[in-house]
Amino acid sequence: MVDSWQKEESERLGDYYIFRLRRDRSRSPQTGESHEFYVLEAPDWINVIPVTPDGQVVLIRQYRHGVGEVTLEIPGGMVDEGEGDPLETARRELLEETGYEAAEIVQIGVVAPNPAFLNNACYSFLARDVRPVRAPQFDGTEYIELELAPLEAIPELIRSGRINHALTVAAFYHLDHFRQS
Repeated sequence: MVDSWQKEESERLGDYYIFRLRRDRSRSPQTGESHEFYVLEAPDWINVIPVTPDGQVVLIRQYRHGVGEVTLEIPGGMVDEGEGDPLETARRELLEETGYEAAEIVQIGVVAPNPAFLNNACYSFLARDVRPVRAPQFDGTEYIELELAPLEAIPELIRSGRINHALTVAAFYHLDHFRQS
């Protein structure tokens, strides 16, 4: 049986806007030995699959500094401090990044992005019957282009590697499961 480790101490090492770095010392329940672990404390994230009335998915293309390339993905972002409800973040991010609003937004899943060293969750939403209502309003460092793709084309976009953002792939998995329920 796998047991939880006992945290002996915890120290905040830095605050870097999108995450904080923490060092924990924890004791192994199997050996009794103590080890250090590093945890990125991050706000929860959301992503949104926006689908138009005629079955087109509104995708976004943007440069990602972590991989040094332009990626094709769905709108998403951080749950801002004080925002609280991931559904409200989903509405805000959809409008900011695409200029679209949805007739309905439903939560379709949640994942732990990387529980080995991240402490947050990523909530996936389906935005139904989205329509453009204004121009997108990007954050200061964002530049996003929109691309529409038929919902039935998404599996091939994932298979071909055109969509390779893990949280976007997870959201489409949740959508597939949601549609089968």
